[in-house]
Amino acid sequence: FGARYGRRVRERVREIEEKLRQHYPCPMCSSGRLKRVSFGVWKCRKCGFTQAGGAYTPTTEMGKTVKHSVSGFLEGEKA
Repeated sequence: FGARYGRRVRERVREIEEKLRQHYPCPMCSSGRLKRVSFGVWKCRKCGFTQAGGAYTPTTEMGKTVKHSVSGFLEGEKA
């Protein structure tokens, strides 16, 4: 970057790139590693499982909230 763009912008880019390059476990095989194939598409290197997710992480905060709400609703139906 050099002396361009401003400090806060560079910090935000650094945080996003750290999240992008972090290792995320595969939800199917629990081992291996998810790799970002394209914008919002993640693929496990070991088992080949492909999932849609966030742009920079396999799951988003909104996705976690929805999953929690749906699982609570389904548990309420069973009871």
